[in-house]
Amino acid sequence: MITVNLYYKGQNGSARAFADEMEKSGIADAIRAEEGNLRYQYFAPLDDPETILLIDSWADQAAIDAHHASPMMKQLAELREKYDLHMMIERFVSDEYEADHKFIRT
Repeated sequence: MITVNLYYKGQNGSARAFADEMEKSGIADAIRAEEGNLRYQYFAPLDDPETILLIDSWADQAAIDAHHASPMMKQLAELREKYDLHMMIERFVSDEYEADHKFIRT
């Protein structure tokens, strides 16, 4: 699994408005329905009201590449421009480490 954390930064609530429009417009649900998408969820950091965090997980790089080639990327880019957002990205590849499980309460 590959997880990408995207931090959308704006001004005057624009990042939150962007996430709200992504949800209300159905674009977020369409992305969630794409083959290989495992998670597409927005969060608001408690210490930064001008940032929205998107946690976006995919089965593999091929699924990400297909997503990037989809028509939704144009819609997404237009919304980022509309809300004048800047982004910071972190990328993680999952690594199952059995020893960690003894510290996790499920």
